[in-house]
Amino acid sequence: KSVRYCSIKCQKEHRSQHKRACKKRATELRDEVLFRQTEGTDCPICLLPIPLDPDKLAMISCCARHICAGCEFANALREIEEGLKPTCPFCRLPAPYEDDETWEVNMKRRAEADDPAALQWMGISCQEKGDYNNGAFEFWTRAAELGDSQSHYQLSVMYHGGHGVEMDEKKGIHHLEEAAIGGDIVARVNLGVLEQGNGRFERAEKHFTIAANLGCEDAINKLRHLQLRGFMSYEDLDTVIHSHQAALDAMKSPQ
Repeated sequence: KSVRYCSIKCQKEHRSQHKRACKKRATELRDEVLFRQTEGTDCPICLLPIPLDPDKLAMISCCARHICAGCEFANALREIEEGLKPTCPFCRLPAPYEDDETWEVNMKRRAEADDPAALQWMGISCQEKGDYNNGAFEFWTRAAELGDSQSHYQLSVMYHGGHGVEMDEKKGIHHLEEAAIGGDIVARVNLGVLEQGNGRFERAEKHFTIAANLGCEDAINKLRHLQLRGFMSYEDLDTVIHSHQAALDAMKSPQ
């Protein structure tokens, strides 16, 4: 807090004198958090950044962990070469037979233990069944409370579209920002698109730059568009392109 009052009476008498300044400072503090460069999610095994391409990562239901496809392949190759029984690459428990029923049972078990990734998946499962109110919303809300950025993004979609909840633009933006702060690339790019549509090109550039630094190709294309329209210098774009390539190189697994 920027201001502290000595009493309730003091607050009532003096708050009007600096209400505008406090609101401005609160916005500045929020922007400091919003535009801070976030880090990508690392594979818990090789500790390399997990690729943004969903085809290059895997999720195992026994422990609800995302790992890169390289570690999944390396583990499978090791088991074949050494004649070992299949195990989870992360927790080393016997690998479950991943049919739909087993997957859901494992995810429910992990969700009951308040695992954010499992809660997020359960929300998607409910959404696919058309259960928004008592299913998807509750799972995503709990996962968001535990810091899951993808669940924040899903909640923003619900509030923007009025899916299972009353449309609320303010709540939609809040969850979209929380998702971006947590490292969700789609949310970050969407915020950039919103700012660009509102004519706030400097803020749009910041959002796209953060996403590009995490390896997002779409963000690079949008920055190129800003540069062609004169809203970004070629030198700044060139710097971001190099950072973008460095992020892509860091995701490459030896496997």
